[in-house]
Amino acid sequence: MTRPLVVINVVGLTHKMLGAGTPHISRLAADGFARPLGTVLPAVTCSAQSTMLTGLLPRDHGIVANGWYFRDLSEVWLWRQSNRLVGGEKLYETGRRRDPDYTAAKMFWWYNMYAAVDWSMTPRPSYPADGRKIFDSYSQPEALRDDLQAKLGVFPLPRFWGPAADITSTRWITDATLQVMADHQPSLTLAYLPHLDYNLQRLGPDDARIAEDIRLVDAEAGRLIDAARARHAEVVVLSEYAMTAVDHPIHINRVLREAGYLAVRREPLGWESLDCGASRAFAVADHQVAHIYVQHPGDLGAVATLLRQTPGIERVLDRAEQHDFGIDHERSGELVAIAAPGAWFTYYFWLGDALAPDFARTIDIHRKPGYDPVELFVDPQIRFPKLRVASRLARKALGFRYYMDVIGLDATIVKGSHGRLPTVGRDAVEGPVFVASSRAIERDSIAMTEVKDLLLQLQFEA
Repeated sequence: MTRPLVVINVVGLTHKMLGAGTPHISRLAADGFARPLGTVLPAVTCSAQSTMLTGLLPRDHGIVANGWYFRDLSEVWLWRQSNRLVGGEKLYETGRRRDPDYTAAKMFWWYNMYAAVDWSMTPRPSYPADGRKIFDSYSQPEALRDDLQAKLGVFPLPRFWGPAADITSTRWITDATLQVMADHQPSLTLAYLPHLDYNLQRLGPDDARIAEDIRLVDAEAGRLIDAARARHAEVVVLSEYAMTAVDHPIHINRVLREAGYLAVRREPLGWESLDCGASRAFAVADHQVAHIYVQHPGDLGAVATLLRQTPGIERVLDRAEQHDFGIDHERSGELVAIAAPGAWFTYYFWLGDALAPDFARTIDIHRKPGYDPVELFVDPQIRFPKLRVASRLARKALGFRYYMDVIGLDATIVKGSHGRLPTVGRDAVEGPVFVASSRAIERDSIAMTEVKDLLLQLQFEA
């Protein structure tokens, strides 16, 4: 008999955070067990989730970062949503192979679109031809979106990412997941709770105010735990990575540009854009890991030496070294740079802020050729930020095109990041966590590649 299972992904949660501030998750751990969870390189959302759901390393499932350079298009794409990018048999596919009546709900986990599940929901704005962005979601089946938004309102995308991101989006996801659980009773429910991600990057993991964020996300996880237990379902709470304090942004593309490897295009309105196809080498920055794509093999040695000499870069992996970390896939850069503790990579490629592309000062996760956590802040140099935002929203409300230029270009404002592997001997502090309702699958240590099999054991064997 297949046991129902609810898997709650509390982003940024660590073993160290469990305690008085997490009464719901800690109670689950007391009934079952909790262990630090090993991670993969890079320790970022898309790579970690893909490993947990397939049991494979990035070299095998192909998700080498949150985005990469598509060589045939000569373009960088981050945060794609098609599940067909992920290789390997996923948890829910194995479950259905074992039990034809197995059903699954995937609520806001990444690579959600076209996944082989019965119910799913993910943010998916609509972009009219006039340049506006209309908040919306994508669901399978399509009617699920309409049903959930009729009950809960439109998914609050500005509270999911950007300066206004807070508990509101996590609470909406919890409400939607509870509704799907009540209506459909899936065999497997995957829920994604992102709230800790925001202030851990804005404030850093050592800031005392993080305690309130931990309390808030524990309360939402608690609602899911209570609903699962009411169904006599097993529960697992896990996370993808741990956030560490940073104070040193590395402008890796500026290093490559100043050395003559990176090419830009001057656009008609005066700003610059990264010309990937014309560049001899450039980097796709993703938190504390960067993929460096080198066009000519003869440049590999010189580029590697340049980066190894750059302050804040701890290691530069060639293809052979990438194999040791399970990241040697054709989507990976010819080189992979890993930041030192306290450092992280920006995507910035311009040498003067007057030449920054127009999207640099906006929230635009798909157009920027690298991850930009500065999007979590309103530019502190704006004298009247609320007035600026209100004027832009007024144009949107009237149906006009608008330019939400409220993001700054000072990367030193970011205080937390992730992506590198935990420092040896500090896994409980710098690594993610695995909490299970049942001791039947308890073990001393858990690798991220073991998560899929442990979840299957919990459903089919425990």
